[in-house]
Amino acid sequence: MFRESLQTKTARLKKIIAGFQKTYPDAHCELTYANPLQLLVAVILSAQCTDKRVNLITPELFKKYRTAKDFADASRAELEQFIKSAGFFRSKAKNIQNCCRKLIEHHGGEVPRTMEELIQLDGVGRKTANVVLGNAFDVVVGVVVDTHAIRLSHRLGLVTEKTPEKIELALMKLLPQKYWLLFSHWLVWHGRRRCYARKPDCANCEVLKWCPRIGVKEALPK
Repeated sequence: MFRESLQTKTARLKKIIAGFQKTYPDAHCELTYANPLQLLVAVILSAQCTDKRVNLITPELFKKYRTAKDFADASRAELEQFIKSAGFFRSKAKNIQNCCRKLIEHHGGEVPRTMEELIQLDGVGRKTANVVLGNAFDVVVGVVVDTHAIRLSHRLGLVTEKTPEKIELALMKLLPQKYWLLFSHWLVWHGRRRCYARKPDCANCEVLKWCPRIGVKEALPK
């Protein structure tokens, strides 16, 4: 079992951060959006679906539905057809419409800017709220914990916690706050470009020196 002191982990994390900064200087949210509502809808659609797939759907979707009222008043069947290829389209359509109805009822049709208000919306948990707050409003109150963050934070030996909520708290304690949003982007970019789930490209990894490769069975090439 991998063990290290907090001091050693903190020093190692600094090296990992420096490696990510150098490798992914332009890391950002890869969902395409023009305003907070579009980002909110896109993140709801991205559950168990790739950003690439969502970005294929949203241009026509956002051309058709421009406001929270447009989504709220839409024909459910028509909305489902627009988002069908994102998977789980029935529940996602229901969440989008109910979310937009609450935006109209409680927030004048605008996306709220607090975690407390966002997580009251249908289809919105801490992960979605953190994405919207950080990227749409530059309000950073937590760390986005998605599948990439869960997988890589374990593989890098940064956390042992299992649930997204506990992983987020552990990362918030470990990371300087100024890196909370960026670190989320770095983990996503690294997970998509280098640290794959099944066969990570460890031989070419930019942070290999500081990675204990937790759970990786393949030996490094000599």
